[in-house]
Amino acid sequence: MTLEVKRQLITQDASRRTFNLISREMEALEDELSRQMSSNIRVIDYLGDYLRSSGGKRVRPALLILSCYAAGGKAISDEVIRMAAVMEMLHTATLVHDDIIDNADVRRGRPSVNARFGNHPAVLIGDWLYMSAFETALKEKSLEILEILTNLTRKMTEGEIIQLTTIGKLDISEEDYFDILKRKTAYLFSGCCEIGAILANTNHSRQKALKEFGLNLGIAFQIADDLLDFVSSSDRLGKSAGADLAEGKVTLPILLLVKADSTVKEKITEVMNNGSMDEKSAEKIAGLLKKHEIIEKVKAKAENFASLARKSLEILPQSEYLDALGSLPDFVISRSY
Repeated sequence: MTLEVKRQLITQDASRRTFNLISREMEALEDELSRQMSSNIRVIDYLGDYLRSSGGKRVRPALLILSCYAAGGKAISDEVIRMAAVMEMLHTATLVHDDIIDNADVRRGRPSVNARFGNHPAVLIGDWLYMSAFETALKEKSLEILEILTNLTRKMTEGEIIQLTTIGKLDISEEDYFDILKRKTAYLFSGCCEIGAILANTNHSRQKALKEFGLNLGIAFQIADDLLDFVSSSDRLGKSAGADLAEGKVTLPILLLVKADSTVKEKITEVMNNGSMDEKSAEKIAGLLKKHEIIEKVKAKAENFASLARKSLEILPQSEYLDALGSLPDFVISRSY
């Protein structure tokens, strides 16, 4: 057994322990999502149930719950579960709209909402989820939380718009890549952790620390996800391998590859123009990533942000919830091994 395989098994075990630690809260979350995503309008109720039953790792609500406890929150509460559901609904709404824009057929191993029911219902259920999430958040009567939600939702939308302007372009900078990544992924992670801290009524220093933890964790998570697009199977991804490149999205592995070998531009452009990644193209690109040690370089960048995330937690008091948060950076980057 290789060192990397051992590390993956250890981090997977840590992840299981983490979710077992908050198993009651996650069960309550599912019940809350069932309530929040239901409607007396039959078609909305059906679409909501389809989305909810699609599963997902529920990483974002788990981050909110763990952050609340790590910051000093004492017991499971309705407000914490409600806000955890809000973050999952915002995330789900974003995925629905992203799939429409990308014309994606598969999400989490099953037909996407747009592929199954069409673009019009998908747009509307995404909008409904956004509005339902904010309606639920209003119950907390916290201007600070509403400001965080408003800002991160705006940033996520801006990220999608900015990414549209870069589709098919191989000359974007790493700075552009990280700007899009933060807007589309990391700010939501950060918001989950910061809101968890607010619900714990903790001090400003701990709130800031958890906000930074979430941001760096989200960056590490997305870098690992972008690498998975090239090194993992379609079954494991729950979508087509190479889907990002086929959609014209230039991620960090491709940016580094083009910088290392400009002759690969023709093959990459061909994949983007075709809108699909065949087995031969996938093998060639994977081989070039290995040849130029791009996989190791991308992993190193993910591990750097994971290290920054762990460092942010040093200010928090020792607890099993802090340990659980501390295990997450290794887990999110181990997915790419």
